[in-house]
Amino acid sequence: MSDACAGLTVVAPAKANLFLHVTGRRDDGYHLLESLFVLLDWCDTIVLSRRSDSTIVRSGEVRDVAETDDLAIRAAHALRDATGAHEGVTIAVHKRVPQGAGLGGGSSDAASVLLALNRLWQLHLPRSALTAIGRKLGADVPFFIEGEAAIGRGIGDILTPLSIPRYWLALALPPIRVSTKQIFESLQLTPPTASAKMNVFSEGYGRNDLEVTAMSRYGVVREAIDALSRASPNARMTGSGACAFAVFSSERDARLALRHLPHDIEGRVVRTLARHPLYAFA
Repeated sequence: MSDACAGLTVVAPAKANLFLHVTGRRDDGYHLLESLFVLLDWCDTIVLSRRSDSTIVRSGEVRDVAETDDLAIRAAHALRDATGAHEGVTIAVHKRVPQGAGLGGGSSDAASVLLALNRLWQLHLPRSALTAIGRKLGADVPFFIEGEAAIGRGIGDILTPLSIPRYWLALALPPIRVSTKQIFESLQLTPPTASAKMNVFSEGYGRNDLEVTAMSRYGVVREAIDALSRASPNARMTGSGACAFAVFSSERDARLALRHLPHDIEGRVVRTLARHPLYAFA
């Protein structure tokens, strides 16, 4: 991460949902969740450059994402609208975290832009103000701004920080994108899970209530989970998919788990982060 008056280069880490329970549904159609979010040391890189004018410009392209839909660009506009700032910026997002994998890449990009521009534009907003702006961009954005492992409730945006050990995760990355909207729409006939009513986690705790729906729509998600299950009985999907993971206490065991993956499913070993790399930016 670099910091200079002309611009900033920052990272946007992925996340995993160590469990995800659907506990109900609101009158507006949004599902109520209970999930444990953790940050991962696999990141996109974002370059933000000051401009001499007041425009917000995207440099380069993000595959299959129009500029008007790009959460990083939308975050910059939302921050300026909320603060009345007159600064301009050019934003280049270098994607590493795959889209449609349940790893929160777009939401993380938005959060890192908010945090970075808070410093670059010298706005000095508190974290609570950035979180309020981020909540309007997406349910996962507040987690990345808050920047610590947390239990998420509501639609995932009501956060309770939680201290957990650092873990190694073996990731299985099917070569597909999963639509979060379609997965949740398919849950209409799925009975909700009762809330645990407590902040709890062990390596075998919980499940992902979106998993069955995702596996029924995408056979390769089932293949990914089944493959990791040969190394861990607690392998499961993160978010709405397509990524599956298994949790281990050692890097060695996580790497050994990847040997079970079929040749057409990419594997990666990552580690959880104690805090967001930009935590000090708010």
